[in-house]
Amino acid sequence: MTKAATQKLPAECCELGEGPHYEADSDTAWWFDILGMKLFEHRFADGETTVHSLPRMASVVARIDGERQLLAMDDGLYLRSKGDGALSLLAPLEADNPATRSNDGRVHPSGRLWIGTMGKKAEPRAGTIYWFDGTAPRALFRGISIPNSICFSPDGRTGYFADTAVNTVWRVMLDPATGLPLGEPERFLSEEDLPLGGSFDGSVTDADGVLWNAAWGGGSVSGFAPDGKLVRTYEVPASQTSCAAFVGRELDRMLVTTAWEGLDAGARAADPGAGFTYVIEGGFKGQADTDFLHES
Repeated sequence: MTKAATQKLPAECCELGEGPHYEADSDTAWWFDILGMKLFEHRFADGETTVHSLPRMASVVARIDGERQLLAMDDGLYLRSKGDGALSLLAPLEADNPATRSNDGRVHPSGRLWIGTMGKKAEPRAGTIYWFDGTAPRALFRGISIPNSICFSPDGRTGYFADTAVNTVWRVMLDPATGLPLGEPERFLSEEDLPLGGSFDGSVTDADGVLWNAAWGGGSVSGFAPDGKLVRTYEVPASQTSCAAFVGRELDRMLVTTAWEGLDAGARAADPGAGFTYVIEGGFKGQADTDFLHES
């Protein structure tokens, strides 16, 4: 266990904090309260946080350029104008199935998006992981209950994903030019690999290919080397840690989202940090988030 300074960001509590993303050009972090239908924008330069209300649930944000973002929402993939927040549909995402929503996702080094869906009540095997290049989403892996931990090796040749419901992380070989699978997934991490318990939730990889996973119910973020060995674990002052992103000009800090979803009044009183967003001063060796490649 490694102790490090942890800062709570000046932002309101999230029922389900998720989907953190960092834009290096503006030194700004973004994340969601999925169930609260909110997009948070934290500017490190002035320490201010702005909350943007959304018309529906959303879970993934990615930079396209200085003016536009890609948002994964519960019925589709959208362009968002950073200037006025206007949304325009790029492609539907299970829009004909009101029982599902988007969940974890990330842009591959090639600029293509991997995005997972799940049942709004976490119905068994209701989710799918898709690949998206700006046209129509292509299904990659079906029958997933709670897709999480979508991230990639720095060279784009390995992809990772989890099903939180079965507490397993898989890895799969990829075409680095497209982010499409070249074979079948193999098991990478299992429940017994989590040092403080809980379940595998969101993950991000650093410049050395270490996979940093936020353990839902484990109140921690742990790093696993490409061979699966545990590198380090950082505790977070909230039990339901949900996802992580590298932030800061040197990408040497880690932002971690958390949630109070499912906690009754007694559990919330016992876990007062639940739902807040934190930055760990861990001296990380992060890598920058990739822009989504949108050609128009």
